Amino acid sequence: MKKIAILGLSALGLVLLVACGSAPGASQSGSDKGNTIGKTVKIGVNMELSGAYAAPGNAEKNAIQLATDEINAKGGIGGKQIELVVKDNKTDNGEVATVVSNLTNNDKVAAIIGPMSSGGTLAATPNVTKAQVPLITPTGTNDSLTYKNDKVQPYIFRTIFPDAFQGKVIANYTEKSLNAKKVLVYYDNSSDYARGILKTFKANYKGTIVDTLSYQAGDKDFQAALTKVKNKSFDAIALIGYYAEGGLITKQAREMGITQPIVGGDGISDPTYTALAGNAATNVHYVAGFSTKAPFNETTKKFIDAYQKAYNEEPSAFAACAYDAVYMIKQAAESGKVENSVALAKALGNVKGLVGATGTIDIDKHHNPVKSAVMVKLEEGKEVAAEIVK
Repeated sequence: MKKIAILGLSALGLVLLVACGSAPGASQSGSDKGNTIGKTVKIGVNMELSGAYAAPGNAEKNAIQLATDEINAKGGIGGKQIELVVKDNKTDNGEVATVVSNLTNNDKVAAIIGPMSSGGTLAATPNVTKAQVPLITPTGTNDSLTYKNDKVQPYIFRTIFPDAFQGKVIANYTEKSLNAKKVLVYYDNSSDYARGILKTFKANYKGTIVDTLSYQAGDKDFQAALTKVKNKSFDAIALIGYYAEGGLITKQAREMGITQPIVGGDGISDPTYTALAGNAATNVHYVAGFSTKAPFNETTKKFIDAYQKAYNEEPSAFAACAYDAVYMIKQAAESGKVENSVALAKALGNVKGLVGATGTIDIDKHHNPVKSAVMVKLEEGKEVAAEIVK
């Protein structure tokens, strides 16, 4: 009887192990090869279409659709049409994880584009890794997204440069081009994106940081903090965060008579920034992956024309990076025998010489794009100049 009981328990344990999907090497999608590429190339879009980041999220979705339409019109990817599965993560990290699970397990996508933010991408990483489905974030810049604890994240890629690169560009531009020996730092302490850029800015800026102010996403009144520092001696403001608060800070600072140049990252490259700041967005400089005033190549020019025709507005850097993400998938999927999402992830790591809207892209060993950036200058809410920088 004891032997029968032990055998029964062992069998039950084996059934439970298989049912729970906890056998060694099993992926969330039920295959050690991830999801199979079928009659179409299914690409999931996990994007911020509502909530705090809806403006850039919708711009990215539009650009993804534009690239998809272009590729499908020319025969698709290796003769297969792209099938987009678009879902709104509502700018909520809990929803991000749920969307990933649905896309990988139910829709069986071969790749995912989005989220657009660093925080959202961090939330998506565990599920895409279990499912063995590659994710490209067009604009998630946090350094640890693709490389963490001395290990490459095998299923995470991006088309935007990481925070470390942005922090260096801002520091060099502030110090050399603006000749700013002393800066005031104002950053979003609730954002992984802002904290990452600030870290590398501090490591590379050789001048003096006279004070560091912080705010939280969603704040609207910055006058008290600005009043405390307006009479301090500084040559520039390093404004590190996203467009919503950045636009209000710029407007309120200029209304208080703070006229020093403002330098920021690509988080303020969205048109919402200038809509909020208005004419106060004067003597403002920011890093971008793209500018309509500094096209990298003919692909950039064609993208600008096509986006304007399709959506009746100029494309932002957010849109351009999302557009290139689709073409990254195309190059990877056509690079050899790529029949499933695991093989696609490996091929994405070998993308080289992709001539995109944001320049020529080579994916490095940490899954980051090696490419140039743009420094944009605003006067009275309008982009007046842009220069390509490295």
